[in-house]
Amino acid sequence: MSYDAAVHVADELQTRMDATGSVACVGLDPRPELLPPDLVARTLATHGDTAEAVGAAFVEFNTQIIAAIAGACPAVKPQAACYEAYGHAGWAALETTVATARAAGLSVIVDGKRNDIGSTAVHYRQAFFGDAPGLAGQPLSAMHADWVTVNGYLASDTVTPFLDGPAGSRGIFVLVKTSNPSSGELQDRLVTSEHPTAEAPASQAEPWSVADAMAALVHGWGAGRAGSSGLSDVGAVVGATYPSQAEALRTVMPDALFLVPGFGAQGASAADALAGRRPDGRGVLVSSSRGIIGAWQQAAGAPGAPSLAGVVDWADAARSALDTMNAELDGARG
Repeated sequence: MSYDAAVHVADELQTRMDATGSVACVGLDPRPELLPPDLVARTLATHGDTAEAVGAAFVEFNTQIIAAIAGACPAVKPQAACYEAYGHAGWAALETTVATARAAGLSVIVDGKRNDIGSTAVHYRQAFFGDAPGLAGQPLSAMHADWVTVNGYLASDTVTPFLDGPAGSRGIFVLVKTSNPSSGELQDRLVTSEHPTAEAPASQAEPWSVADAMAALVHGWGAGRAGSSGLSDVGAVVGATYPSQAEALRTVMPDALFLVPGFGAQGASAADALAGRRPDGRGVLVSSSRGIIGAWQQAAGAPGAPSLAGVVDWADAARSALDTMNAELDGARG
């Protein structure tokens, strides 16, 4: 499936948010312990205990979840590491998952957190956006993610290669303020006493952290790259576990989409997750992984439900969990 450069990637995502009425993103982060026993048994019987078995199980698991959630959320986010752990079989499963999700009308964010300089960054872009040249020099069709997460802490020459090509044809989410508990060891360190924002002059001095500095870079990288929605193809990862910082970071990055991890399993509430919204209420995409794809385990463990050894409809459980997440976010949006 090729890209339509005439459709801005952020506009497409916002259109899907509007159409579904959802700002939820389902993390497709499968691992053996999250796979239902009946699926495991069937796949082992066919493939044995091999990497190919894991890849086949991941594809079946994801395919049914995608079919269940399509139309109820705008995007999915496969975590590349879950697939890469299984070598070529895992990478093939990731490629299939991306293609299946895009065919179902979902925007796809590959959570790869890639980072390097020069030609290496170009190769990372090619790996996820599918434009690596063949031996005759023509681009070869491979993975076609819409977005990829990028670690920008090596600064501009590790980020700009991801932005090659027409503005808005693909997008990146740059790590700014991550949801993990130790993020403050670096990201909260103060680098200057002056905090210039996109809307306030430097004379309005406030503490300026490493995360703030990264946010200012994100704003600069995205300058002039917004679509008709007013949102740029350079977004930011801003954890739901730090809502007050998300509010402050929004003033630095008024045009950036925020990809917001930390909802649910990591303890952040719906209100926390929406703290970084723009004044128009737009600009956030809230991610949940285990809470959605692992929902079948909670359903199986409920009173009167089948045991974990029995057959559980993991896709229906995922859709039910997504519906609950959407309701919570809707309630917090007011």
